[in-house]
Amino acid sequence: MEIKYSLEILFERIGRWICKIIDHFYPLFRKTMPIQFFRYGVTGVVNLVFDWILYFVIYNFVLQKKMLHLGIVTLSSHIAAFVIKFPIVLLSGFLLQKYVTFTESNLKGRRQLFRYLIVYGINILINYFGLKFFVDLLHIFPSISNMIVSIITVFVSYFLQKKFTFQIINSTKS
Repeated sequence: MEIKYSLEILFERIGRWICKIIDHFYPLFRKTMPIQFFRYGVTGVVNLVFDWILYFVIYNFVLQKKMLHLGIVTLSSHIAAFVIKFPIVLLSGFLLQKYVTFTESNLKGRRQLFRYLIVYGINILINYFGLKFFVDLLHIFPSISNMIVSIITVFVSYFLQKKFTFQIINSTKS
């Protein structure tokens, strides 16, 4: 229990530190968007670029563009790279959203994580079918295809995260 509490404090402090850095640039965008959307955009872009770099490294250097044989199933290299990067990007995205973007949500962390996993599951389906479509049917390079699909998922995610995962529950009774 003490480790969990210590991690929570650490993540909150890091989140506040990241907010200070992001908020420093907010005055340039104050007239065009609210602070929450700006933070979402910045953290989303950072996580998206991290996702792209991680995917590129795994696809080109870890898998060396080769199929991944797992015994009973074989994954194409572009799908295997997605599967490998998934848990890393999932965790970094959740932490950024919880501690930087949607800090006002009063849902318990477990519920937020569960809902985040649901939204991420929707994104997995979009990623899988998007990669299959762009790589296998349109023959677009895997890294470029991953970028296109990622942009689509960014828009889907923002609305679902704001309205579902990190919603604010009104605790006052009518």
